[in-house]
Amino acid sequence: MQLKIGIIGLGRIGRIHYNHIRQQLPEAEIVMVSDVNKNELPSDVQQGEVDELIGHPAIDAVVICSPTDTHAQYVEQCARAGKHVFCEKPLDLSLARIRETLQVVRQHNIQLMLGFNRRFDANFMKLKALVDAGKIGDVQLVKITSRDPAPPSVDYLVRSGGLFLDMTIHDFDMARYVMGKEVKEVYAAASVLTGGAVAEAGDIDTAVVTLKFEDDSIAVIDNSRKAVYGYDQRVEVFGSKGMANVENNKPDSHVYYHEDGVESALPLHFFMERYTGSYLTEMRAFIQAVQAKQRVPVGGTDGLKAAMIAVAAQRSFSENVPVRVEAVAS
Repeated sequence: MQLKIGIIGLGRIGRIHYNHIRQQLPEAEIVMVSDVNKNELPSDVQQGEVDELIGHPAIDAVVICSPTDTHAQYVEQCARAGKHVFCEKPLDLSLARIRETLQVVRQHNIQLMLGFNRRFDANFMKLKALVDAGKIGDVQLVKITSRDPAPPSVDYLVRSGGLFLDMTIHDFDMARYVMGKEVKEVYAAASVLTGGAVAEAGDIDTAVVTLKFEDDSIAVIDNSRKAVYGYDQRVEVFGSKGMANVENNKPDSHVYYHEDGVESALPLHFFMERYTGSYLTEMRAFIQAVQAKQRVPVGGTDGLKAAMIAVAAQRSFSENVPVRVEAVAS
């Protein structure tokens, strides 16, 4: 039986999921889509308002790709209507609101998966498999580099929740995923170095965050909103038995040697190119989990824990002190 799906929000991410389900996931069917911009909706599928979509009797699951400030409300509506949910991160910018929503999800016993797509990147999955197989030994240090090619617009930035909740939250989840441990303490240093839209929005664009885990192992994350050479995504795991790392993906693997130096292709330009495969893999994982009535691989608690680390990072940056994650738990 095909899983019947509705999609709320047909922006960049929504379009990716829409195309994957329509073209590459025959185990699911899109019944209806909804977006505030009616002119951008595809004409070959039924369109409707959000309430109509969530209440549609034929829809089994809803994919939420609307702005962050709508996520919690829509997830709760879906839960009360008995619809399973795939929701892009974060669930909300408020930890209290996230907890309220997760309580509604539990009360109505639906599946909720959060869109931490980097877990489903083939290279990062291989790195995680090496860790789980004991090939790295006792993991002592993880280093994550995550840099965007250019800052988003001011309109996006002022609604994003800031760099830690919007961008670095992916890296916080990746650190937990790779290490298989919980973070106990966060220290963040950050600056505004590119100016422009970031400064206008009152956000930061450059950061280094140190995470200390429950066994005192460490992760170091560096972020930038502006890497002129492209989308910089690298991970290294170091442990008692060795090291494994994942470098950037490039459009080709050529290296040109000549008398003035060595040249090769730049990294893929942005997340839509870099993580296309991971978006497909994560959506397939969601569909299969719902169909098989199994636990989704990235649940609401994972989203809450990543958000708690992000809030601790914000507080650490503001106060210039290490912050224990348990201190932001209440």
